[in-house]
Amino acid sequence: MRVDQHTFIFTDMVGFTTLTAERGDDHGADVALAFYARVRALLADHGAEEVKTIGDAMMLRCGDPARAVDLGLRIVRATEVHPPLPPVRVGVHTGSAVSRDGDWYGTTVNVAARLCSAAGGGEVLVSEDTRGAAARLCASIELGERRLHWLKNVSRPIAAHAARARPTTDHLEVAAA
Repeated sequence: MRVDQHTFIFTDMVGFTTLTAERGDDHGADVALAFYARVRALLADHGAEEVKTIGDAMMLRCGDPARAVDLGLRIVRATEVHPPLPPVRVGVHTGSAVSRDGDWYGTTVNVAARLCSAAGGGEVLVSEDTRGAAARLCASIELGERRLHWLKNVSRPIAAHAARARPTTDHLEVAAA
């Protein structure tokens, strides 16, 4: 990865607006704060930093694209532990960006945010640029078929893959023993 390249991760809880409308603002705030806490607990292990939060969404920056993909998957899993939180969607994109006054700007940031919006609940969409920038992904991660996404206010389609954890065979080995 070039030195001026950054990997941005956007997260957003699915159904948060409805949850807040049905259960109240206090409950919504509690859920958002619980989500932030779970994500923040993962950042150091992935060499990532929190850029900002807004409502139920987080913007993160990671120095290593492969670790960013792993972080995205771990964020999804973190919402599934007890007590479960609403499903989260994640977008990951790598490229150049500029930092001003503690925030990040540029097309790379916008594409990562738009990929997040295009992802389904529990899905991590990884741009082709991130896949290419990652020297190699962790052996426990596989990428789905390359798909083109026409994203809001992005002039060209963005190629991306849905990332997922590889199924483990641990249960088969235990059963065979």
